[in-house]
Formats: sequence, C-alpha cells, structure tokens
Amino acid sequence: MPRPTSDVQAFEAHATDADLDDLRARLTAARLPEAETVHRAAPGPGSGPGRWDQGVPLADLVEVVNYWRTGYDWRSFEARLHGIGQFRTTIDDLGIHFLHRRSTRADATPLLLTHGWPGSVAEFVDVVDELAEPQDADAPAFHVVVPSLPGFGYSDKPATTGWGTERIAAAWVRLMGRLGYVKFLAHGGDWGGNITTVLGGRFPEHVLGIHTTFAEAPPGLTTVGLTATERQWTEDTRHFWRHRAAYAKQQATRPQTIGYSLVDSPVGLLAWILDKFAEWSDTEDSPFERISMDRVLDDVTLYWMTRTGASAARIYYESHNSLDPELRVDVPSAITMYPRDIEKCPRPWAGQRYRRIVRWASPETGGHFPSLEVPDYFVKDLREGLAAVLAAHG
Repeated sequence: MPRPTSDVQAFEAHATDADLDDLRARLTAARLPEAETVHRAAPGPGSGPGRWDQGVPLADLVEVVNYWRTGYDWRSFEARLHGIGQFRTTIDDLGIHFLHRRSTRADATPLLLTHGWPGSVAEFVDVVDELAEPQDADAPAFHVVVPSLPGFGYSDKPATTGWGTERIAAAWVRLMGRLGYVKFLAHGGDWGGNITTVLGGRFPEHVLGIHTTFAEAPPGLTTVGLTATERQWTEDTRHFWRHRAAYAKQQATRPQTIGYSLVDSPVGLLAWILDKFAEWSDTEDSPFERISMDRVLDDVTLYWMTRTGASAARIYYESHNSLDPELRVDVPSAITMYPRDIEKCPRPWAGQRYRRIVRWASPETGGHFPSLEVPDYFVKDLREGLAAVLAAHG
C-alpha cells in the first residue's frame, strides 16, 4: 500500500484553555427564554401536542447546558481523534481535514465515510476501529477515511461560492488518490449520502461501489404500483419538507444570518443541533434514549471550537435541491432505509437512479444517525452491504 504523499500532513486537534474557559463562561452567562407552552410528555396517537412540538424543551436544554459546563470532557474527545489518526491536505486551495485509520489486514479495502449536517467526523469515531480491525477474523476489513466537509470541523472554510456536492465529490477522489487509494468504496448519509451518490455516478472508474442511507429518486415518478408502506414513505417525506424543514430553508437562503447566532452563542448552537438529534432519532421523547449526551456534545463542541456554524450551514446554500436529475449510478449499490429517518425512498423509485442495487435493507430500528443510535447494527449492515457490493463488482 503506498504511503501518504508529502502533501498530507499529520494534524492534532487541540483547543486552547482560553477557548474552553470562554465556552464555560458563555454557558454560565446564557440568557434563556421562558419555557415552551406545551407540556405533555411523550403522548400517544391523537392525544395532543408533545413536549418537543415547539422545539427543545427548556428543562432538557438546561440539563444539557449544565452538564456541558461542569461535566463534559472535550479533551477526551480530542484524544479519541488523535488515537484514530488525523491529517490535513490541500485540494483546490482548500485545506481538508480527515481521519485515516489503516487496517493491518492485507485484504482490507479502502472505504470513504462522508458525514452530513448537523453531523461531523464525530458520527464515526465509535465505529472506525471495528471497521478497520474487526474482532471477527471472517468479517471484511477496511482502510477507513473520514473527511470533514469543507466548512466543517477542522477543514478550511471556503472563501468563495462553488463548493457544492459535485465539487466535494471530485475533491474526495483526489483525496483518496493522494492516500494511494485509486479504487475505493464509499458510504454516506444525509449530505454524505448525496455526495456518495455523486461519487458513484460521476467516478465509476474509481468507486468500486457505494452504501448509502440516502436515496434520492429522479423527479416526477408515480406512486402507482407502490406498496402501502412505500406510499406512506413518500407522504412522510413530502410532509417533512413542507412542515418540518424550516432549518433547511433558512440555511439554503440566509446561512449568514443564522450563522451569527450559531458562532456567537453556544446555547443557540446547541439548541439548533439538539433539535435535530431529537426529531430525527428513533426515540419516543429524548435523543438520549439512544445517543449519549457525551456523543451529542462531541459533535456540538466540534462546531463551537472550530466556529463553523455559518460555514457548515452554507452547504445548503451551495447544494440544496441540486442533485442532477439525470445522474445515474451504475456501480453496485447497497441502500439502507432506517425507519425513523427523515426521508425514505421506495425501492422502485430508487431503482430509477441506482441501477445496480445489490442489497436493500429496511431495519426495524434506527433513525438519521445510525452510527450513533445503533452502532453495532450499523457496522453489521455496512459490512453486509459492502460485501454484496464487492461480490457484484467481482
């Protein structure tokens, strides 16, 4: 396996003590609004509004803020990133940060994992080691690469427009080549799934196949012939974009405006992101039913320390509704639709874009953040999907 080129430099994340002190001071001095005016706890069907119907409940936010201020350990997360291996390289004049965990297995296959919003590389820190060095000797092993999207985490913030998903996908091909991985597998969800789709469609000479929890069908397809469950999926997705996607419209049209709050107020940033962990996870009330508070704060604190609330939001400005309707993916594809994800695409529709679906999975549990919600199943599903992809690729 080729060694990294001289264009790749080792990197170590390390916030200053002054930045950590400033965060605690801002949390201590936070001005909070009054409580929401809905108070019912986790209602059943038809029993009225739920606690989260107006957003993050005050009591829940206060609990997380207090723990963030007094109990959360950012240094522990920095050490975990360092233990995996962090690097930076420059592509198209933009510094790109990434995690890189090489497997010791001679039969390992390069695997690119791409996060979305409001995620980050923090989504994958719990699964990288098991993917690279599986405890089961019969399980496939991977050389794992996890880049931070432009404007996210320790990647640079673009100073001009133009860093949409097509350009990011092209940059990822260059990144993998720079690491010696001319051919590789790709996985992603959310924006990472969009970028993974572009990778499979635009770069079949480099991409062996893809695994995605995101599938966007071409426009204009009919519901005729869909099952009742599949029709419900389409209705749920339509309802989401009409009634629950104000955050996306804000970030697609006025990312700079919301960015001031996200970069200046840690409580504002926490509420903006925690709302999505709550609404998009497979839980009945709190996201902490499945995801630890530490994992959520790893992600939120990464946004805070890198001051990327505005720059990360701009991916919506660059790429919202921009997936080429004519793009087709002919490399082998494995697709998983988690039941509580915000968008679920029927298989007949997905097949109009992803034309070699070699494995389709519809698990019974899990939402938008499966690597955090159901990490053991996520690893199992990813392995099985990529095994099917590799078998189809030959």
